[in-house]
Amino acid sequence: MAEVALLGFKPQLVVPGMKAEAAVQFYKAAFGAEEIGRVAHPKRKAEQECPLILSAELKIGSSLILVSDCFDAAGEDSAAAAGGGGIAFRLEAEDVDAAVKKAVAAGAEVMSEVSEEEGSLLGKVKDPFGVVWAIAAVGKKSPEPEA
Repeated sequence: MAEVALLGFKPQLVVPGMKAEAAVQFYKAAFGAEEIGRVAHPKRKAEQECPLILSAELKIGSSLILVSDCFDAAGEDSAAAAGGGGIAFRLEAEDVDAAVKKAVAAGAEVMSEVSEEEGSLLGKVKDPFGVVWAIAAVGKKSPEPEA
């Protein structure tokens, strides 16, 4: 069997309730996401003020993520995916406190206050769509206590 070369990993959030557009706007406000591409459902594009999103590609820092509406083969809202689906993502930030505050200001809920975990600052928020985001210091450890 031939070896398969994997070139990258691009997580995708499937948002229930036809709220992908709201999710895209939240990620822009909370995490400074830049939308770099979007594909709308071809049959629903002209019929809807807010067309069904097959995928919106967002760039957060140097990483990419896809966001899409949850729908079935007919393009109808599908209840198959629960909000968040148990998915959590980790973001790295130079200023963890500021990143958590920005997310909360955009509508996130604090899951755990910023504290030191495993030698690094970490805070957790849950976005309005049920996804948990762990926000951690970028490669920085908290100062070691002096002896």
